[in-house]
Amino acid sequence: MKLTRREVLTDSVAATRAIAEKRFVTVGGAYPAANARPWGVSRSEAASGEMMAVDLLGIAIVETTAAAIAAGAAVKVAADGRAVAQAGNGQIAGYAKTAGPAAGGFIEIFLTP
Repeated sequence: MKLTRREVLTDSVAATRAIAEKRFVTVGGAYPAANARPWGVSRSEAASGEMMAVDLLGIAIVETTAAAIAAGAAVKVAADGRAVAQAGNGQIAGYAKTAGPAAGGFIEIFLTP
């Protein structure tokens, strides 16, 4: 199945480190700490100092961690900016619209404000 991004609100952020595409990022241009609230999702990779488009609201495509994520599951941020299923503590970043495989896979996530 082809994944599709449907952004409602997008921002531009200067990367303060190398950022991979389709990862959660902060308003400061870095990866959030694990379980922290992200600013949004990077649309493409960016080198330190480069501007990047960040989807803030809508459906974004995000890379997953080492565990599969079920459709409808609450999602939070891992330390490397990837999506991980919410379990225990941590801010919910969104909800999986599609199921996702383990590491290196991608899912559609409805970003929550």
